[in-house]
This record gives sequence, structure tokens and C-alpha cells, in this order.
Amino acid sequence: MKLHLDTDLGGDIDDLCALAMVCKWPGVELSAITTNQDDRGTRAGYVRYALNLAGRPSIPVAAGADASLDCYRFFPRLPDETRYWPEPIPATPGPIDAALDLLLESITNGDLILGTGAYTNLALLEKRNPGSLEKANLCLMGGLVFPVPDGFPQWDYTMDWNMQIDAQSALLVLARANPFLVPMTVTMQTWLRRADLPTLRQAGPLEQLIAKQAEAWAEDHRMETRFGQTCTGLPKDTINFQHDPLACAIALGWNDGIEIEEIPVISEIRETWLRQRTDPAGKPTRVVTKVDGAKFADFWLQLVTG
Repeated sequence: MKLHLDTDLGGDIDDLCALAMVCKWPGVELSAITTNQDDRGTRAGYVRYALNLAGRPSIPVAAGADASLDCYRFFPRLPDETRYWPEPIPATPGPIDAALDLLLESITNGDLILGTGAYTNLALLEKRNPGSLEKANLCLMGGLVFPVPDGFPQWDYTMDWNMQIDAQSALLVLARANPFLVPMTVTMQTWLRRADLPTLRQAGPLEQLIAKQAEAWAEDHRMETRFGQTCTGLPKDTINFQHDPLACAIALGWNDGIEIEEIPVISEIRETWLRQRTDPAGKPTRVVTKVDGAKFADFWLQLVTG
């Protein structure tokens, strides 16, 4: 299977966790990676650095939509590079059309397109090449179609970064494409634990980088205190949610403890926020509705460190 990853790697560390997993997945070929919410090619540079650590330097990488575009709710800033990366990482900027060309080529070739950040690149491609998204085999991480279950942080739609950071692009993509959704309400039932870090440190260079970034992330976001010790559904040493790794795994066929339903969904913008609800008049949409977080945590760690 060929996979095109459209990512905002460089912020939340789950993007790096997803890339590490995809690089280890048997039978999967990464055809290309494009970045969104980039900062003059900084995220693309991070992707290139991570691929080199994984021994995959030949995969095409292109910087996509820049964070300076006026479509974003606010400027998506990056964490302190000196704390999250072992050395200065050269940026790899490029024209937006190079990223859109890679996306179009992947869609034309029938590759699986996996969106794990803002949907800006996909929307820009549809505007440049109308009808292209209708043909896309597309899986998106994001959405809040149903409430968060008890035992997990009771977040609402405003916390859905991927759809809300550029809500107009998200609305366009949902209207023009036929995406498979792995919503935030499911992905936040997964976790990266502090107990995982020793195993990561004993694995390869990319896994060691994940451990380094996890330490910095834990210090910056204090999820162990905020969520691990207050939410009964999470381990007490939870460092982060594995949003993007779960979306990647399900898109690639992992289904242990997973339930998927086709649900009629209406998506609309209300007061600048993208809102979703089930409605008989809505667009039939395949949505992941259930996950066994513990099973996925074990699967992810075994795959990336094995």
C-alpha cells in the first residue's frame, strides 16, 4: 500500500509518533509527505530530519501551506527547537505548488491520503484542481461528531485543532471529498505513557528522539497532572494522546477493538467554528466510534520499537 502523509509535524509530538509507526509498518510505502501550517519550511525540515533518522531519506517532502496565510485562526507557533531537537534543523521551504503537485500525483495514483493536521493543503488543491478530492482515498484525523465519553477530558469542538485551526478549509474538504473520519473523541482515548520512555530510549534513533520530545512535552503541558491523575480512563502517567498514530493505524487496516459506523453527518460553520452533528439529512460518512486505548498503546509501542 502507498501512503501520502499530510502532516503538521513539529508541534504536538503525536505527529512524530505517527511517522515512526508508518516507517515500521510492513508493506507500506510512503509515497510523499507534505506539511501544513508550516513556518517557512521549518516543519518540512523536521520531517526530512526524522526520515533521515529512520533511514528513509529518499521519500519526497514538500512544504505546503504556510502559517502566515490568513486562513488560520491564529499563527500556529512551534515549540522551542533547542529543547525538542538535538541540533539546529535546516528549514526546507518551497513553493506551495510543489506540495499540491505531490498531493495530486498521489491522488491520481490511488494512494491513501492521510491528513493529520489542518486541511489547508487539501482545500487549496481542490480550489486549484476542482474535482480532485472527489477521487481521493482520504482518511482524516479530526472531528467531534459525538460527545467525549466519561473518564476522558470533556473537551468540546473548540479543542479540535485539525478542523478548527482552518475551519473554512475543513468545511470545503468535508463537502467535496468522501473522507473516512477518525474523530478527536476517539483518538483522545489513546495515550503515550511515561512508562513507555525507557523502551523508546533503547530502540532506534527516531524512537530516542520521541522519548526526548516526550520529556519536553510533559514538562510543557503537564498532562500527567491535568489528565492522567484526574481522568479515570487514562493511565496516571499519561504524557500525551496518540491522535495521529491511531488515525494512521486504522487507515492502514488495524482493527483490534475498533468499531466503525456509517453516520449521516451535517458539517457547518457557526460563529467561525466548524460544528458537526448527526442528522438523517446529513452526508453518509464512515466514522470510527470506538477504540480500545490500551490495545492500541501496546500495539504502537511494540511496532515502533520492534
